[in-house]
Amino acid sequence: MPANQLKTLSLAVTSAILLSACSNLEPKPYSEQEARERIVADQLTMYAEQEPVTAPISFYEAAARALKYNLDYRLKLMESALASDLHDVSSHEMLPRVVASAGYAGRNNDSGGTSIGIEDRQQSLRPSTSQERYRDIAGLNMSWSVLDFGVAYYRSQQKADQILMAEERRRRVAQNVLQDVRNAYWRALGAQRLLPQVDRLLQRTEQALSSAREAETQGLLPRQEILAYQRSLLDSVSLLTARRQDLEFAQAELKALMSLPPRSKLILVDDGSEPELPSLAADITRLENLALENRPEIMEEWYRKRVNITDLEIAKAQLWPNVSLELGYNYDSNKYLYNNDWSDTGINVSMNLMRLFQLPSLDSASESQAATDDLRRVALSMAILTQVRVGTLRYQLAQQDMGYADESLRVDQQLLDYAKAASSTSIGSELEVIRAEGRYLLSQYQREAAYSRAQAAWGRLYNSIGLDVLPEEIAQHDIKTLAHEIERTLNAQQGQGMLVSRVPLQGVVNAPAAP
Repeated sequence: MPANQLKTLSLAVTSAILLSACSNLEPKPYSEQEARERIVADQLTMYAEQEPVTAPISFYEAAARALKYNLDYRLKLMESALASDLHDVSSHEMLPRVVASAGYAGRNNDSGGTSIGIEDRQQSLRPSTSQERYRDIAGLNMSWSVLDFGVAYYRSQQKADQILMAEERRRRVAQNVLQDVRNAYWRALGAQRLLPQVDRLLQRTEQALSSAREAETQGLLPRQEILAYQRSLLDSVSLLTARRQDLEFAQAELKALMSLPPRSKLILVDDGSEPELPSLAADITRLENLALENRPEIMEEWYRKRVNITDLEIAKAQLWPNVSLELGYNYDSNKYLYNNDWSDTGINVSMNLMRLFQLPSLDSASESQAATDDLRRVALSMAILTQVRVGTLRYQLAQQDMGYADESLRVDQQLLDYAKAASSTSIGSELEVIRAEGRYLLSQYQREAAYSRAQAAWGRLYNSIGLDVLPEEIAQHDIKTLAHEIERTLNAQQGQGMLVSRVPLQGVVNAPAAP
């Protein structure tokens, strides 16, 4: 077969193979089996490598579990690690490029040529070649560009700032996780205390409703009176059922924060006492200064300004002349060469003159970018100051609500005592006792809710100040160590002038549980 026909046939076969491959690039959705395998793998990842729950969980242990196993927080940790790795990659771009190459070259005929005279255009040499058809080649070349070095240097600075930004985002997520845990934990503890009582009272209320309907049928009490009792009992059932749902939601939320399986049993530490609510410092200016100093959002915006400025510095650096240096060693097995290996060096200076017209626009953009970043940070600072002031007011109001809830609980407890003392075997007195128990249990719920709202208000205020949840260095990362460090860190921060003292709640009633 002639060489030209062989070349045409090879080209046709190659084209047919490429077209066949392109025709097979059809959308391919995941199968049901692949989806099931993905679900199982994701569920294993959710709850993988967790320390088992072997004892009731305290608030600090709940915070430790949330910070260690919460998926959002773990994602931010991975983003911080990724930013650090990218910084290492960008720093290597400042080094010279060293390229090693080796290969084999060949052709189906000889490479060569002739020479003609310039004046008479006559051929002066017969056709000749100075290169073998097949030869080995190799080389080791190093090149270094001043412009590439400058750009890589600025990029490395950007990556370093992005590491700091990722760290600020990690701090923000950790602070938000602690706030969410504080909000959910005390609600879940109230649920643990009240749910058994709610269930028992709902059962008794259903029995009382049956008795009231029977008394209505038999005419043992006036119809208007018995209907009023039923209406009161139904209202209590409605309120208790709604409160029961709120309590169950709190437990589910706390499990999700700690990344516990939804069906796992959750038992919280309950020694009958409550931590004392902190007393705020009188000088709100100090709280505002702490917020402006510590809030991760402000620090992230500040670092973002440097990243944006660096982008413009890179654009300006690309306007100036580029100096590149080259040094290399080469080898060619061509037997016609006088020297089969040689070294070469070179220096090159280049500049795109048209880019110089961009300089005024870049200067203007640099000023506008800096002003925009400053204004964004100032606006964020104003919002943060508002959060601190609103958080302070909300916490003070929550403390007042605590006092009202304590007083309501005290009154309903006395009413329950009177109802029990005045009870007899009559249906009306029994219904009155049940109504008093329902009011008392609702007061207990309102008191637990008021305490959890006060803790949540304190958590929002604490979060608005932006203090770190964890110390910078931790010897071990097991749950007990983390819980101890969180407790020690929070107590130390509160003792650094942020708080005046820790005062007991006024008017707290440690009343017995309703039967």
